[in-house]
Amino acid sequence: MPTPKQYGSAAERQRAYRQRQVQAREVERQQKGLPAAPAIASLPGERRWKALLEHARSALSTVEVEMQDYYEARSETWQEQVRGEAFQERMVAIETLLSELETLL
Repeated sequence: MPTPKQYGSAAERQRAYRQRQVQAREVERQQKGLPAAPAIASLPGERRWKALLEHARSALSTVEVEMQDYYEARSETWQEQVRGEAFQERMVAIETLLSELETLL
């Protein structure tokens, strides 16, 4: 026995498919913690951009803490070598990025 049709026409079936896709994207966006995009593409997504900048700040803060812990766990000999100095320069660059990012938020 064939399965009964759920939709009266191909257009109804396509409309239902599109609606399921929109709902799936909305659920994914909510799981990532991002606010909805503006209804009109030409409008700026200020809230969305701010959320993305906050996410970037959080990631950079994590990198900064981990790099600092790594640097402090190394010996003084390593810290004074070229590799240690280059690592410290990268840490300073991360700190600079964080401070610049704070001005945007």
